[in-house]
Amino acid sequence: MGFGSYDESEQENANRDDEDDDSEAVNVHENDHDGSMSFESDASTDDLVGRLAEMKDDEDEDE
Repeated sequence: MGFGSYDESEQENANRDDEDDDSEAVNVHENDHDGSMSFESDASTDDLVGRLAEMKDDEDEDE
């Protein structure tokens, strides 16, 4: 059989050693957090938007 050809019979009988082995599996929900986050700031919305604009300008200058 040539390179890149596909034979379904080879795939049907494939033996996999790792089918039931979850010992190295990653649990992506291990550290889920359903809480909330809040913060207080003395800066006004205009101050924060202005600072964001400055940061974006700095990024543009670095490129």
